[in-house]
Amino acid sequence: MGALGIAIALNSCYYDVEEELYPSSECQTSDVAYQAVIAPILADNCLVCHSTAANLGNVALSTYEQVKTYVDNGKLLGAIRHTPGFSAMPDGQPKLADCTIAKIEKWVQDGAPNN
Repeated sequence: MGALGIAIALNSCYYDVEEELYPSSECQTSDVAYQAVIAPILADNCLVCHSTAANLGNVALSTYEQVKTYVDNGKLLGAIRHTPGFSAMPDGQPKLADCTIAKIEKWVQDGAPNN
């Protein structure tokens, strides 16, 4: 097989998946559900200090009802946005990723449903 044949053979076996090579950097905020999106964010970033057992700062976020209390009084968004006048959360850590905050904001804007 000549050089041209090898080049054609190699080129025809080349396989790329665009999504793997160039992952989307868009933040998906559609269909943000409490159980599938919000609860895992809280578990990963908040519950080490704000579980019912730990209850640091007298704030527990283990259940939907507990989270909804802080949604309704504005403290959840104020804290994660690091808004002046609120305790910046996670405490002593960098602010959550913008996309993570956007997902929580969208869920709150949608009425913070228990879904």
